[in-house]
Amino acid sequence: MKLPIIKQLVNFAEEKDEDFLLETAETLESICEVPSLKDEELDIIGELISNIYGALEVSGQIRSGTEKKEALNSFMSRVLSSIDK
Repeated sequence: MKLPIIKQLVNFAEEKDEDFLLETAETLESICEVPSLKDEELDIIGELISNIYGALEVSGQIRSGTEKKEALNSFMSRVLSSIDK
């Protein structure tokens, strides 16, 4: 996951609507079912999906009252700590 991408997606969700992100993630998940996709293509799509769901989680924290910067930092801290384990 990349923080700049998640940040951009959070901004997009604020300007437009989170439903766009959710529908995009669902579309990408559907594309993953194409049997002829190469592993590297699946990796790229998977990374995009991860970033979208990360942005949705951060957006939810912001809606719950957490400041944007704090929500982003908290999310990335959780991601990094889960990788370390």
